Amino acid sequence: MSVIKFITGAQHKIREVEQICSSENFPFKIVAHKLDLDEYQGSTQDITIKKCQLAYSIVKSPLIVEDTCLGYNAMKGLPGPYIKYFLEAIGPEGLYKMLTPWSDKSAFALCTVGYIDGKSDKVHLFEGRVEGEIVPPVYSEKGFGFGFDHVFKPNGFDTTFSDLGPEIKHKISHRSLAFQKFRDYILSQNQDS
Repeated sequence: MSVIKFITGAQHKIREVEQICSSENFPFKIVAHKLDLDEYQGSTQDITIKKCQLAYSIVKSPLIVEDTCLGYNAMKGLPGPYIKYFLEAIGPEGLYKMLTPWSDKSAFALCTVGYIDGKSDKVHLFEGRVEGEIVPPVYSEKGFGFGFDHVFKPNGFDTTFSDLGPEIKHKISHRSLAFQKFRDYILSQNQDS
């Protein structure tokens, strides 16, 4: 079985992606490949393309990268692709408190997956977006959830990603939507060959 390297050091992400992409006819094994890449600024699409191209120049094999963002509508999309740094600095409670001055607590979670197959330097992008709102942190009794899962409540649900559990989250999350599009693209390419 051929391998696609997922450029990440986050084991929780690789487990999630393995569950999303798993099917008997998925032709690749996705394996984590830890690689420290430069951090870029710009749109999530620009960041993903640059990360993918840089990773490929080092790894030189088919790979995927992802960029995740959390955007507050009251803040015109911030913290956006810089969410990792906000989480490290202020944690989930701080993410919630950032919106204290605004009555609008609506937000979106966006995942952009970049894939390069090595046949050309083209980066294929796949996006998943979920609308929701920022709520006080909810921590799952089972310890599920990471990142902003504790404060992001997707529309149509009564609780946060962390409290929904993996069975539901892996079907509806921004990452799931993006990687489902990636999986469908791979399967369609495999049928064409």
